[in-house]
Amino acid sequence: MRKENNADLTQNENVHTDSTADTDNDEVLQSLPNALAISWGYVKQQKRGPKGELSIKMIVDAAIAIADKDGLSAVSMNRVAQSLGYSAMSLYRYIQSKEDLILLMQEAVCAYDVLPSTGDEDWREGLREFVRVTASVFCEHPWFGDIPVSGVPMTPNHLRIVDWALRSLRNMPVNDFEKMSFVLLVSSYARSIGLIQRDLILAVRAGKSPEAFSGLSYTGALKQLVTAEAYPDLYPIVASGAYTGENEVENTVGNDFDFGLERILDGIQAFLDRKQQ
Repeated sequence: MRKENNADLTQNENVHTDSTADTDNDEVLQSLPNALAISWGYVKQQKRGPKGELSIKMIVDAAIAIADKDGLSAVSMNRVAQSLGYSAMSLYRYIQSKEDLILLMQEAVCAYDVLPSTGDEDWREGLREFVRVTASVFCEHPWFGDIPVSGVPMTPNHLRIVDWALRSLRNMPVNDFEKMSFVLLVSSYARSIGLIQRDLILAVRAGKSPEAFSGLSYTGALKQLVTAEAYPDLYPIVASGAYTGENEVENTVGNDFDFGLERILDGIQAFLDRKQQ
């Protein structure tokens, strides 16, 4: 389902230029911020060096490689330029700022190869797959979750993700507002579990054990520290071992994340049932 390339980001890099009359006359498209215009293929022709010297895709790929290795804070126009063997000024002829570069990095790693719709997909399974795949980007590119949400999706790949989520809701007897609210709900859950899974991976890479991350290594200490008087409702959970997953054999809900997702889907179904009464 996942497609790890950003060809879509720049395949039309030189298709729409300031020499195109329609683009020049279209005030709406010309009002797009620079990075958004690039993501949609509306690239204003710049004075560049020799043909093939650099490309937006090369710059974005280099920035992603740096962020994957050393984190988002390591990305700068200077470092990206150095990794490519050019000066920072060479990059600014293609991408105007670090903020634009980060948006294009986000867009590039969110290219999904979504299978064509068959028209009879089960909405629950569709949303399960949507959450599984979209959560994975936080683990594959840990820096992705360090970028604050700054607005609604506006770039092509991100809008394809929204379109994909809406596919599962296509035949639901709900209005457009309700559909978008469901998309926000499951997207928020995907982000939440993606960030937790990412943090676990990073903690293990840093030398922490999964047992320490879950608190299992400290179960004995917690049972002494968490008293019934101070924590009346948490105490029995800690005492039973459920808080740290001590007694997995008694676990009847399965994976915590899957359990939570199923309850969200149950809630959507209950909403649909009430509407049809």
